[in-house]
Amino acid sequence: MNTDVIADYLTRVRNAVKAGHRVVEVPASNLKKEITKILFDQGYILSYKFEDDKGHQGVIKIALKYDKLTKDPVIKKIQRISKPGLRKYASSQEMPRILNGLGIAIVSTSAGVMTGKQAQSQNVGGEVLCYVY
Repeated sequence: MNTDVIADYLTRVRNAVKAGHRVVEVPASNLKKEITKILFDQGYILSYKFEDDKGHQGVIKIALKYDKLTKDPVIKKIQRISKPGLRKYASSQEMPRILNGLGIAIVSTSAGVMTGKQAQSQNVGGEVLCYVY
């Protein structure tokens, strides 16, 4: 039984990128589905598919994205910020900028899971889940 399901999700994606896999399967949850949608909308993954027939919650199949010429992965680093032992929160005014705006921070707010820029524009703060660049 995992205590930190988000860290497990990020680790599976990170390991698949380092190993050069095209597709990674992750056990599904509503929070992981929202994070996957954000990664797709921001262009970090190629596609995703939710399969509900396997297990209780199902699985998420994520097709990873690589550069066509150099074969380098689009996700250079994916890092967990707020951990179960030490939660990190940020208000809308102090939302972190990742690589001077080139990366994204994924934030869990009262209005749902969104990027740090979206949270700033909607003037909501929340728990900083992870950085992706």
